[in-house]
Amino acid sequence: MATLLYRLGRFSFRRRRRVTVAWLLLFAILGVGAATLSGPTSDAFSIPGTESSRAMEVIKEKMGGGGDTASAQVVFTVDGGTKLTDTDQQAALKRAVTALRGAPDVAAVTEPTMSADKQTAYASVTYTVAAGGVTEHDREALYAAGRTAEPAGVEVEFGGTATQAAEAGGATEAIGVVVAAVVLVITFGALVAAGLPLLTAIASVGVGMLGIQIATGFLDLSGSTSALATMLGLAVGIDYALFVVSRYRHELAEGRSKEDAAGRAIGTAGSAVVFAGLTVIIALAALSVAGIGFLTSMGLAAAGTVAVAVLITLTLLPALLGFAGDKILAKRRRRSATGMPFGERWARFVVRRRVPALLLAAGVLAVIAVPAADLRLALPDDSTAAVDSTQRKAYDQLAEGFGAGFNGPLIVVVEAPTGRATGAAQAATKVISGLDDVVMVAPPTVNKAGDTALLTVIPASGPSSEATHDLVTAIRDHTVPGATLAVTGTTAINIDVSEKLNDALIPYLAVVVGLAILLLMLVFRSVAVPVKATLGFLLSVAATFGAVVAVFQWGWLSGLLGLDSTGPIVSIMPIFLIGVLFGLAMDYEVFLVTRAREEFVHGASPDEAVISGVRHGARVVTAAALIMISVFAGFILADDAIIKSLGFALAFGVAVDAFLVRMTIVPAVLSLLGRSAWWLPRRLDRVLPDVDIEGAKLGRELARREEPELAGAAT
Repeated sequence: MATLLYRLGRFSFRRRRRVTVAWLLLFAILGVGAATLSGPTSDAFSIPGTESSRAMEVIKEKMGGGGDTASAQVVFTVDGGTKLTDTDQQAALKRAVTALRGAPDVAAVTEPTMSADKQTAYASVTYTVAAGGVTEHDREALYAAGRTAEPAGVEVEFGGTATQAAEAGGATEAIGVVVAAVVLVITFGALVAAGLPLLTAIASVGVGMLGIQIATGFLDLSGSTSALATMLGLAVGIDYALFVVSRYRHELAEGRSKEDAAGRAIGTAGSAVVFAGLTVIIALAALSVAGIGFLTSMGLAAAGTVAVAVLITLTLLPALLGFAGDKILAKRRRRSATGMPFGERWARFVVRRRVPALLLAAGVLAVIAVPAADLRLALPDDSTAAVDSTQRKAYDQLAEGFGAGFNGPLIVVVEAPTGRATGAAQAATKVISGLDDVVMVAPPTVNKAGDTALLTVIPASGPSSEATHDLVTAIRDHTVPGATLAVTGTTAINIDVSEKLNDALIPYLAVVVGLAILLLMLVFRSVAVPVKATLGFLLSVAATFGAVVAVFQWGWLSGLLGLDSTGPIVSIMPIFLIGVLFGLAMDYEVFLVTRAREEFVHGASPDEAVISGVRHGARVVTAAALIMISVFAGFILADDAIIKSLGFALAFGVAVDAFLVRMTIVPAVLSLLGRSAWWLPRRLDRVLPDVDIEGAKLGRELARREEPELAGAAT
């Protein structure tokens, strides 16, 4: 592989204009496709095959409803001694309802439903389009129509899927890019060298985003897909280019020609980039194992963006190095340091104190992981929105006026033989009314055939509470003679999605870890190194879960992070975090340990090989980790609960994995294992192909080429 990539690097360097034009042409084609083929995104969470999804299909078939169109709740409130039934306020509500019915894309508006104290009311608005089809103009018209009641002293707030606009993430990405630029300038000491990783990362994200926009015209993609792909594309795009540029400058310092240096950089560091990228792609693409549509689309979109980052690093980056010329080097070269580099000092300290270092690092991670035992999962709703948002205000006002469970009603579908649905629904009402946490059961709605009825059940607890989860389970456990009961609605769908995600976690982890161990075994020609890498990752992910629970569930440091409220962790967090963090963790494993193996193969003692690996990789890996942390941490500023929590989790996970696991635990364990760290059974050694990730074969081939040239020069 190293030889093939060496040729690719030289070709891209030599034919830099053609390569650059080819990427610009591809970008233009994708831009046209995105402008003409893109479609709306969808934030609806559902999983075919679950009880709630099957019940929703019954509603569509038997009742003619249950569609995926957008909806909104317009909440009206007054305080003091004023009532919404007073003359002026009643007239204001009528004006608002009339205006709402005339708003764009509105199909129907219900008459306001009053609370018992007559100080809170709401009107339900149904749209003719899906949530992703509601435009900003539609939302502004909704707000303007509802607020026609405000001159009468009525406060008006809005909730529902129609009010959820896609979040613009420019500011969050920009913060990460600025910090990354500072780290790169400090690392390289040259603006051009610092700018190239940023340029290639932005190009990677641009191509990935255009591809995702085109895909929205053919697939149902979540609104969070682009943000997550951007997050990962920026991080790995910068990191991969950082490793290649560092190696290119090293080769120039060794006296290589620019073209040869580019080839060698792609042949060596590029090989590590390929395998590091493969681990990330495997982890993301394997999300499809869960069989969950929206998670599969998010994983594949992010994996595609990472794949683009790898391709750009291997082709466009060497072309840009050709354009950069000598500007890739610092204007003023510092004198060689006479002291020992910090990376080597740290490595020697860890090797000398390997047992205490191992126990201390592992102990810190174990303590941080303790809160993970209290992990609770749920999908986000308006209760997790910012406290000053109209969605959160509407949610709180409905909860205060009608009860916490009003925001999460359960829909019970009763199926019976033709003509018997009414009696079955009455029997079901009696059973459900006697269950704990039930406030009321609305009168049944029966279809014309008399074989299907709908019951609306209002719980006493909120949608994400454990009591509501238990109520859904209790209803499903009960039976009515001659009829079947099924629970659906947003709350039940969210519960089913969370349970499905939990059930998929172990199979997914087995697939990802199994494939990654095989890949790392191929790279390192070792059994112990892949196993150690995986166990270290499990420590990292456990600590990350603990930190997430402490912050987003318990509320620690919530004020510092701008977190307005706490609650259960987003259900997609565990499986997605495991996939992404595993891939990123293996990146640092590859970049650090390949150099250690190279030194060991060339005759160094086990401890000296470890020290050499850390000495050569510490500066670059530290810079790469700081860049990833800054890119992910920028997303903590997002208002979206999913993006905020994922940004924090990934930033924290990279920090503990890079500095505690890869830079501390890994060298300590390798030193303890000694030569056995690099042991591979002979039979397995013969079966596994030699991918030459360290470039040993490439080095020998280039040395053979140079011998005749040197001999000719001597004569």
